[in-house]
Amino acid sequence: MSTDTTPGTGTRTTAVTVPPPASGGTALDVAALRAATPGMRHAHHMNAAGSALPSAATLAAVTDHLRLESLLGGYEAAEALADRTEAVYDSAARLIGAAPEDIALVDSASTAWQRALAALRLGPGDRVLASPSTYVSSALHLLEMRDSHGIVLEVLPADASGQVDLGALETALRQPAALVTVAHVPTSSGLVEPVAAVGALAARAGVPLLLDATQSLGQLPVDVQEMRCGIVVATGRKFLRGPRGTGLLYVDRELRERARPAAPDVRGAQWSSAYGYEVVPGARRYETWESSHALRLGLGTALDEALGLGVARIRDHVTVLAERLRAGLSDVPGIRRTDPSAAASGIVTFLREDEDPRRTVRDLRATGFRLTTVPASHGQWDLGRRGLERVARASLHVYNSEDDVDALVAALTARERRRGGAGTAACGSARAGAAGATARAGATEATARAGATEATARAGATEATDVTDAPTTAVGPAPASAAAVEPAHASAAAVESAHASAAAVESAPASAAAEPVGGSAADVESAGGSAAGVESAPASTAAVELAPASAAAEPAAGPAGVDRPGPARPAATVRDRADVIVIGAGIHGSSAAWQLAARGASVIHLDRFPAGHTEGSSHGRTRMIRRAYPAEVWDGLVDTAYRAWDELELAAGQRLVTTTGGLYARAVDAPGTLRGPGCENVDHTRAAELFPGLRLCEGFAAVHDPAAGVIDAQASLTALAALGRAHGVDRRDGRTVLGWHRDGEGVRVDTEQGVLHADRLVVCAGPWTGELLPAFAQPLSVVRIVNLHLGSSRRHLLEPPLLGAFSVDVPDVGLLYGIPAFGGAGVKIGLDHGPPEDPSVPAGPVTEAERDRLLGLASRFLPAADGPVEETITCRYTMAPNNRFAVGRLPGEERVFVAAACSGHGFKFGPALGAALADLAEGKERPDLDFLSPAAMGITDRPGPGAAP
Repeated sequence: MSTDTTPGTGTRTTAVTVPPPASGGTALDVAALRAATPGMRHAHHMNAAGSALPSAATLAAVTDHLRLESLLGGYEAAEALADRTEAVYDSAARLIGAAPEDIALVDSASTAWQRALAALRLGPGDRVLASPSTYVSSALHLLEMRDSHGIVLEVLPADASGQVDLGALETALRQPAALVTVAHVPTSSGLVEPVAAVGALAARAGVPLLLDATQSLGQLPVDVQEMRCGIVVATGRKFLRGPRGTGLLYVDRELRERARPAAPDVRGAQWSSAYGYEVVPGARRYETWESSHALRLGLGTALDEALGLGVARIRDHVTVLAERLRAGLSDVPGIRRTDPSAAASGIVTFLREDEDPRRTVRDLRATGFRLTTVPASHGQWDLGRRGLERVARASLHVYNSEDDVDALVAALTARERRRGGAGTAACGSARAGAAGATARAGATEATARAGATEATARAGATEATDVTDAPTTAVGPAPASAAAVEPAHASAAAVESAHASAAAVESAPASAAAEPVGGSAADVESAGGSAAGVESAPASTAAVELAPASAAAEPAAGPAGVDRPGPARPAATVRDRADVIVIGAGIHGSSAAWQLAARGASVIHLDRFPAGHTEGSSHGRTRMIRRAYPAEVWDGLVDTAYRAWDELELAAGQRLVTTTGGLYARAVDAPGTLRGPGCENVDHTRAAELFPGLRLCEGFAAVHDPAAGVIDAQASLTALAALGRAHGVDRRDGRTVLGWHRDGEGVRVDTEQGVLHADRLVVCAGPWTGELLPAFAQPLSVVRIVNLHLGSSRRHLLEPPLLGAFSVDVPDVGLLYGIPAFGGAGVKIGLDHGPPEDPSVPAGPVTEAERDRLLGLASRFLPAADGPVEETITCRYTMAPNNRFAVGRLPGEERVFVAAACSGHGFKFGPALGAALADLAEGKERPDLDFLSPAAMGITDRPGPGAAP
């Protein structure tokens, strides 16, 4: 802070010099910034324009003060740290070249905007000139003031570069105006407005400039003196990296003299007499007494970090990354950049032709990228003017690197390659379930409401956005019947179309089919055997209810000609004939039965054990899902699997998959490793930062998969049973199948309870596959697997985010895998191999030796797993050569289909393979699954058991 003594004025405080905008100096230490940002341990975060990741220091500033308040009390804690709170004003002032008394701390940029405009007391006839980059909340306020206060709102046109047209502004300022407002950077693109030029024109006309620096402060230099700003509003949560619920307002001294707060508060005014009060001289007159001191201290830490890094260095870093991303997007087929030519910030917008950007972003999130979308209802004067309904938005910050950018481009490129490789043939399966379930009917209705809301908003703003033919467009008072422009409700806008097409899976080349899976059994995701891990839910507890009559009219044909399940069918009566018989009520059989019934087939669903048994492969609380696989041939199917779980969640109306991230470790000199979209290799030090609950010593390396997570296996099977019942599946537990035969134009199935007939047969019998399909008996083997759930005295270390899904390939021991403490259960561990086991003999309990072996590994790699053994579990893997599956038509049989031998990593693929089996049973080709065909396992083209000669 400096002082200036001028004759006749006395000593006064002057503005602090803003950090210089010139380039140069050392580059940012991105590795250190990432390490100091907890959120970067879990994903590629590219949503700074929404809410940037705070540093660990900012987080600590907030939580430390909350803890102090709990010990001292709120007032006393504020007193104790009053000096630190005062320092926040100084830091904010330093960042924008102002004086501390010019700063008010508020809870958001919108609050700052509203208080500033209210203080200006605009009235009938006052002209407000607004840039087309104006943010939605600001535009809505101006439209309301037009209607209620009679102001004249004029939206300035944009020039060819996308920036506000300075010539049009100069012309507009020849007439009296009350305010000029411009967004430095809009929410809808990477555009940077020429604020200094705008400020110069406004100052020359004697009109105050209100700068919305919400998307620029923290990534671009802002100097209120150079830019001639009268008012600046900004938020803390975006590029400043501060906590949500923080913001700041700058009002210069001259403007404050005539901008008294419209609603004075004890914080900014003194009640001096019975009928008199005085406002304080500084900008704190716009504050309120009640505020979060903890959040303000967090904002102060974030401001100090920005000042310490230097705004010019931040700008150089993020703009270089953004240009790299724009260049990379230009090379991705099907992707269109939507930034105007004047884009020069860390925000990058794009879309895929003929696809809702919400779908694009959802797919990217599934691979560990954090982006968002911006609808036209958040920027009608920009996106609406350009005819863009919605765009995808990536926004970069100091914790992002070139690797993040390149990974995003690679993920989009791979997605386009997969989409182009197989068309829509592989898509119908993943979305077949969601359309038919009645839970989806409600989601579809919500989607329609969201679309209607946005369409209404766009229509309402039309008169305010037509800026084609005139330098400025006057937005006069709206007629009484005109609908106010509002953004779509967040809850509705977030609903993604349940009919969005799943990405096709790339067909595997023949040579790729020979690649071994290697460590993929680390998932410990049991094969989709005949085990029904949970009891079929009674109708009263089913996750899905029968659709109302109005929902029954929903067409069953999906986009691009892909079939979707039709409306729910009434429950069938007991019968001995069906369109399809499905054997096995594990994850794959239950998924296939639901899919087939939802598409209109009558289905009899058999399992040899009573509901809730533990003899097979699909019982237990949790399973793992991951994108990390050893060979690219799996990537398409993994992608389809993630989509299929999304569809199942939508149909069931409940969350079934929780993203935790995953670490897959092995000795640094061990052969082979996992890889996959969005995955990165890390050393043991970085692994400890990602998962403090997992201890890896020097000599270990790992693959980090931010998209990995935990499947609620028990809830999934319950949901599938309920969905199947809602569509008329005839579920029959405790029915042992003795054999099957070709029977004319169909199939005969012999059970202990009698004979059944069907047009087609689907076998998902897990460990009993070889018994029903002798051709599989030789290549398949059944092994015993043991799991423990362990307690802890420090449970938080074994829960997300401090621990996610993991595996460690332990030399001379085997592959230890684990799932974090989840849903009330302790951390789950096991080894993915075991001794052979005869599935005809009941599985015995976990032995003392099996238990001790796992406890020894837990003490080595999970030091916090020091509690009791909460639960022991045994299950069975059906193993195949190279840890592959067999999915497809049984060779020699046109009406028999199989999903078998998922080798300990098949649960994650359950909904996707169930849909694939339904496709195959309907006569559709699935070339994307050729690498998993029975023929690829060596099953020859020969008749099945008991087939007629």
